[in-house]
Amino acid sequence: MTKRAYKERFYPTPEQAELLAQSFGCVRFVWNNTLAYRTEAYQQRGESISHSAAEKRLVALKVEYPWLKDVSSVILQQALRDQKAAFDNYFNVQIKARYPRFKRKDGRQSIRLTRAAFRYRDSEITIAKTAMPLPIRWSRPLPCEPSSITISRDRAGRYFISCLCEFTPEVLPVTPRMTGIDLGLTDLFVTSEGMKSGNPRHLKRYEARLAYLQRRLARKQKGSKNRAKARNKVARLHARIADCRRDAIHKATRTLVNENQVLCVESLNIIGMTRHCSLAKSISDAGWGEFLRQLSYKSQWAGRQLVKVSQWLPSSKMCHGCGHTVETLPLTQRHWHCEGCGQAIDRDINAARNIRTAGLAGLACGATGAGAAA
Repeated sequence: MTKRAYKERFYPTPEQAELLAQSFGCVRFVWNNTLAYRTEAYQQRGESISHSAAEKRLVALKVEYPWLKDVSSVILQQALRDQKAAFDNYFNVQIKARYPRFKRKDGRQSIRLTRAAFRYRDSEITIAKTAMPLPIRWSRPLPCEPSSITISRDRAGRYFISCLCEFTPEVLPVTPRMTGIDLGLTDLFVTSEGMKSGNPRHLKRYEARLAYLQRRLARKQKGSKNRAKARNKVARLHARIADCRRDAIHKATRTLVNENQVLCVESLNIIGMTRHCSLAKSISDAGWGEFLRQLSYKSQWAGRQLVKVSQWLPSSKMCHGCGHTVETLPLTQRHWHCEGCGQAIDRDINAARNIRTAGLAGLACGATGAGAAA
């Protein structure tokens, strides 16, 4: 058994939307107030506020601000637990997370409720402080009663509910196919068998429309209703781009996991690569990080094996046939001739084949072979 989040969209009634807006505001206030208190305590007195001390302070906040009692106390406690997790990640040198930031009113809003704050009955979810169940558009039934739910509203004003449930993943039949995957910009990914996926470039497709809406937004007076409408149009277009990108990545990763028993990929430093002045937007639009994340958990659920190859492997510059390595190979050069064996080499396919070779070698050596890491 493992846990999985099932995300669905719902359309709240005006009364539910009002309660959710109030809940979002209270959670945002508790988060920002506690974060400011912790930051000030450390900067002025060198004191680290523990999670238990923050929970005791929450009681005093409810006395000072009585309107915090109008919403469920569970969501406020969960906000403090989320902040504790954010600080734990910040002090963990392996994760390299940034310092927790203050929440904005015009950003994405979310609250999390445990079983004490909602009721699940006959595929209907009713949250605390409301009498009517949430009008959820179910796309599939839940495997069991959720242990917790997260209600969110994105910047485009859409409401989503994410239900955390336990489920048994279906292990796919064993297949003899093993592939290497090279990520790129001309093609989102290229396999060692020579299959090129192409790159839909979702941002570029809507770039002209996005620039037009952003120019209109820049002309609106700050604080006006017209500015709020223009900002909502920009947010809706960004949401459409993100949805298209996520859908394409889901389909691609599902196909790769279904068809291959072993998948070898390169462990890229994506954050460092996005600092490139001319390639940052294209790399972000490609969604390499989300692609690798989906490959990781889908492989685990399906009983497949994902092998990560070191980013320092010269996969593009080394001939997969004879092993000859060229000294320099600029990004603009997509094909080259090997001086060792004389064959014409496609840069991306060659890289995918080298990644597969290094990944399988590392897998045979317990993922400790040269250039491979599990």
